[in-house]
Amino acid sequence: MVDAMDGMRLGGAGGDIAGLSLSAPSRGAGADGGFALQFSKHATKRIEQRGLDIDGAQMVRLERAVGQAEAKGSRDSLILLDDLALVVSVQHRLVVTAMDEESSKEHVFTNIDSVVIAP
Repeated sequence: MVDAMDGMRLGGAGGDIAGLSLSAPSRGAGADGGFALQFSKHATKRIEQRGLDIDGAQMVRLERAVGQAEAKGSRDSLILLDDLALVVSVQHRLVVTAMDEESSKEHVFTNIDSVVIAP
């Protein structure tokens, strides 16, 4: 489902969107049983281009990390999740871009006010 921000809502259990294989909704799941986080068109494109996979367990950890950032008052955060780096608009619960360790070498992350290492 595409929202007004041109983001993609990830499907519920067993769904596959943009190369993300999802196996279970998180605790923060939306009313339709999908994940509460959304992915921008740009993030979706990068995930597809880089062949990245985020499974259900990682989505739960990602949402937990975004919740931690939100609790500290963050607006835009770099979330480090295993070998992935995701820039997230915390206020909009929107993943703006995503990259793996190889893609993130020599990159500078700007316009973020926090970094969260996903638990």
